[in-house]
Amino acid sequence: METLIKGLSPAGFLSDEPEFQYERIDMTTPPNLSEWFGGIDIYLFDQLLKERIVPGSRILDAGCGSGRNLLYFLRSGYEVSAVDESSAAIAQTRRLAAELAPHLPANSFREEPVERMSFSDGQFDVVLSSAVLHFASDEQQWESMVKEMWRVLKPCGIFFARLASSIGIEDKVELIDGRRYHVPDGSERFLVDEPMLLRVTEELGGEFLEPIKTTIVQNLRAMTTWCLRKS
Repeated sequence: METLIKGLSPAGFLSDEPEFQYERIDMTTPPNLSEWFGGIDIYLFDQLLKERIVPGSRILDAGCGSGRNLLYFLRSGYEVSAVDESSAAIAQTRRLAAELAPHLPANSFREEPVERMSFSDGQFDVVLSSAVLHFASDEQQWESMVKEMWRVLKPCGIFFARLASSIGIEDKVELIDGRRYHVPDGSERFLVDEPMLLRVTEELGGEFLEPIKTTIVQNLRAMTTWCLRKS
């Protein structure tokens, strides 16, 4: 069985313009999406659909955990690297890479903090930070992590972050100190707000790929997507 898939514009939006053609895809055996994408952040998946992260890109997952966001990239031939402070997390990510992308050297996956990475300047086309920045102990550590991720990003590279914020739940969080808060879900998090993200983006010289987007989860927490291009 074949199906017709409409072409995507460069921005990743469906178009009715005549120059966008349909492509025939063999759907005799539909792809197993969970096998290909695993537990990928849905907003990172959105960047793939918009064709902003293209095959051949050098990807760094800064704070990779067990590698849940890397399954597709490892399966699809991207040049993947990752860091995490947890030795168990790096061991798990190395096992995943050895199975799916055995050509990648083990040294691509390093046990080290995001704010002190050993990768060289401008090494990556894409830097991912998914549910990491809100674990910062204070504003100094938060800014150190962001600046370090920006350092290893190539000019014109993409920085993708998902992080907890106070946006939309300002009256539901309780200040501890600085920017650390008690969150209604019972956790303690470093929370950003929109003015802070706008200020830091300007200081970095970044360009917004899309507006700041925040999802409020049943008034228990707010998760914000911050997606930039390095100019």
